[in-house]
Amino acid sequence: MYIFDKDIEFKEKDKFDFEGVVAPNWSINGNPNGGYLTAFLAAAMQKKSDKKWPVIVTANFLTKCETEKKSRVTVETIAVGKQLNRYQASLIQDGTERTRAWATFMDEKKGDKNANRYEKEAPDMPVREECSSFPVLPTYTLFNHMDVLMAPSCSGWLKSEGALSPRSEQKGWIKFKDDRPCDAISLLLMADSFPPPVLASHGMVAWVPTVEYSVSVRALPDTAWIKAVFRSHYLTRDIVEEDGELWDENGKLLAISRQIAQFRKY
Repeated sequence: MYIFDKDIEFKEKDKFDFEGVVAPNWSINGNPNGGYLTAFLAAAMQKKSDKKWPVIVTANFLTKCETEKKSRVTVETIAVGKQLNRYQASLIQDGTERTRAWATFMDEKKGDKNANRYEKEAPDMPVREECSSFPVLPTYTLFNHMDVLMAPSCSGWLKSEGALSPRSEQKGWIKFKDDRPCDAISLLLMADSFPPPVLASHGMVAWVPTVEYSVSVRALPDTAWIKAVFRSHYLTRDIVEEDGELWDENGKLLAISRQIAQFRKY
């Protein structure tokens, strides 16, 4: 079993109640990655749905979640219909709700795959040999398990005398280091596996904690490596948005995402 699958496993306690452990393998500075927590909750909701495709998943991060702690996940049905099923889930540790998520599922076999229309193209991406890996640090365990290669145009902030970018943008390539095949739930993790775009333009800051995170999953890749691009256009009142796209190497759109985060410079 791949480590990601092991780390989103649950024991079913009753009809809508699960028990699991938030793994320490997907952390940023010791805190569980928001994409991992979203995937964790989406996996529980998916178990309750006869329709398995998570067309849209949104998570709100209410308070800090801890790793290596037994956690309870409760799932509530919002609506079950002919086309779409909707659920909400809560992640509870020590009696406190830490994260709440909502998901809409559809039948993965439904939908006209020949009706695709793109009004923008996949992002241009430098070859992987020109990109930089995020340094592996003890408390940044996410990068022990994800191959994240950042384009030279947005990785200057990682260098002690590197040049900052005029744009708040992160882009590059991503896949699992253990070559786990990409499925819909793992795209929820991948869409939150790059550093925040504002770091490219502002340099290292104290923290950019996510308030709300939403992903719409559109397709699965036909290639092992995935192209990723994330951009922030507006920073006001210490709130910044982040818009993301994941594409395969053949130009197929896989997922689009949006985050709202706090910007803490010091």
